[in-house]
Amino acid sequence: MKIINVQNNQGVPKYKQIISSIEKTIDKGYLKKDEKLPSINKVCLEFSLSRDTVLQAYDELKKRGIIYSILGKGYYVKSTEVSIKQRVFLLFEELNIFKEDLYNSILENIGKDVEVDIFFHHFNLKVFQKLINDSNGNYTKYIIMPTNLIGAASVIKTLPVNEVYILDQTNSELKSYPAVYQNHKKDIYEALLKGKYKIIKYKKLILIFPGYREPLGMKEGFENFCKDNSFDYEIITEFANREIKIGEVYIIPNDRDLVRVIEKSKVQNLKLGKDFGIISYNETTLKKVVENGITTISTDFRAMGKIMSQMILGGKKEQIENKCALIIRNSL
Repeated sequence: MKIINVQNNQGVPKYKQIISSIEKTIDKGYLKKDEKLPSINKVCLEFSLSRDTVLQAYDELKKRGIIYSILGKGYYVKSTEVSIKQRVFLLFEELNIFKEDLYNSILENIGKDVEVDIFFHHFNLKVFQKLINDSNGNYTKYIIMPTNLIGAASVIKTLPVNEVYILDQTNSELKSYPAVYQNHKKDIYEALLKGKYKIIKYKKLILIFPGYREPLGMKEGFENFCKDNSFDYEIITEFANREIKIGEVYIIPNDRDLVRVIEKSKVQNLKLGKDFGIISYNETTLKKVVENGITTISTDFRAMGKIMSQMILGGKKEQIENKCALIIRNSL
């Protein structure tokens, strides 16, 4: 059977005819895994095509994981699963309970004919760079979570510009890329303003901000709120060896610090929501019940995943600010 068939006056771009021909040949079982495809030069000569046209078709199939290339030898069948229309490279910083909600939402909304491969850089620029370099050219779309890694933008710019989407955190260096993101500076300010009627009965606000993984906008928004509303405040990098004073409210981005503060309050026999307050970051089911309810500032990670999936499927190029909310419970 002829592997590739290209005709004139079909109303279909010739590179798409090449893709369709190879898909049909594989689907019917005439091309099997690791079998070689006709060379680019051979296809060019047979159908009087430019090299760019054939290369465009082969590159598209390569990005979808259907074929692979060996330098100096040619192109081969990698997968016989031709129903996969897109392959998405998804790079998270880490997997936790709320990022798991985000990941599951992407899988639920992206469609069955899209394959998603997830990777983690663990806030390490070298790992971030290696994962992106190794993936470059092998996917149809790249969803990147750069966090606040210094140098991340220059690495991201090595990827095909029209195939990159930014998730969760963005910055001025990445403003040209479509994104679904949190506005941490605005979110914490507006959340604290919404809860001001509760906060006002306390004497001091304390943000636990290690500054390694946390978005810098969170710190800026917190400081602006305290200054604008004349609250006494403090920013600390860790809670260790600290005594909780009556009248303090702790804003806690990290759940490890949340546990430490609660444990310390029990040692000191302090009542949460009365003697001191807690506002935690990122909503989880557990925070609804721990200590009769922990107040949270949280974006909707499931909504974030759905919006990103719709953007990918619709080919949209937008920058969308994901909604954030203050959920008031007994800890405040």
